[in-house]
Amino acid sequence: MTGNAAKKNLRLARTLFLVAVAMFGFGYALVPIYDVLCEWKWIERDRPDDIKKVPETAYKVDVSRGITIEFMTTLNGSTPMEFKAEKKQLKVHPGEYYTVNFYAENKTDKDMLARAIASFSPAVISSYFEKVECFCFSEQTFKPREKKIMPMRFVINPEIPEQYKTITLSYTFFDNTENLVKK
Repeated sequence: MTGNAAKKNLRLARTLFLVAVAMFGFGYALVPIYDVLCEWKWIERDRPDDIKKVPETAYKVDVSRGITIEFMTTLNGSTPMEFKAEKKQLKVHPGEYYTVNFYAENKTDKDMLARAIASFSPAVISSYFEKVECFCFSEQTFKPREKKIMPMRFVINPEIPEQYKTITLSYTFFDNTENLVKK
């Protein structure tokens, strides 16, 4: 029995060693896999280099459908600002235009340059979420302690599939003040 137990222990040790090696390999492979997946998904999201203002188009408003838009605001860890949406959520009808104000304040005694980057959940929604006016189209310059009201005017294209009942629009503000000095 002692020999049998030793064989079982050896087999268990080999199995655990192989699992540990496989886990390390998987963790190591996650970085390139993540990069590939993000590139693929990034196509469907707003990016600073291809955000385009769309013209206001007359859509037929679908009053039979209601979609809840949730607004989330965050700051990059080193951004000394206050940033929030006037509403946490808004019930909308596809094809109808809405304007939501966002508030930002420079909390420093220096000029500041900041940029808001949008992301959507689910990501595929970005192709149906059309912005006519948005503070995210360009970098925002703030004077010391300056407060701004920044409107975002949008419409949900009525061609949005019926399965989408809730959309989360998240903006993250990034401090780009180092670019202000270079200009």
